[in-house]
Amino acid sequence: MSRVGKKIINIKDVKVDVNGNLVKVKGKLGELQQEIHPNMTIKMEGEELSVVRPDDQKQNRALHGLTRALIQNMVTGVTEGYTKTLDIVGVGYRAEMKDKNLLLSIGYSHPIYFAPPDEITIETPTQTQIKISGSDKELVGLVAAKIRSFRKPEPYKGKGIKYSNEIIIRKAGKTAGA
Repeated sequence: MSRVGKKIINIKDVKVDVNGNLVKVKGKLGELQQEIHPNMTIKMEGEELSVVRPDDQKQNRALHGLTRALIQNMVTGVTEGYTKTLDIVGVGYRAEMKDKNLLLSIGYSHPIYFAPPDEITIETPTQTQIKISGSDKELVGLVAAKIRSFRKPEPYKGKGIKYSNEIIIRKAGKTAGA
């Protein structure tokens, strides 16, 4: 039995609507929906929700934990939300918000404007820090990865855009030979 799949999901502060394969979760931070595999069954008992698989086939075992994790991520997203923080490292590199767009000056000859999706909120507490937040975990991660892809951190000086908890493994530069 899947360790993740057999855990119970607490749905105390949210409204969950299961309509066939479509699961809708509504909470204080918004509404999310996810289509699940038709083999998985969702049982609601009071303020608890569980995912049940039909048999022990390999595909169903894999889908069991995945389905439970997706629903748990939706519940967490609409109650608490998700946040990713990016750091900008480099002399003259900076970010700022212009209206709803993110303006990045990261060493190119031109500034980069990034328009986030409507469900995502971007803040720049300092010129070298970007906070991306939203209720959809997948979308927050995609936006953070897209912003990071504009200037990935390089291994020699560590310049670029990196996640706050990311550790850049530094390389030694060339040494002068005698």
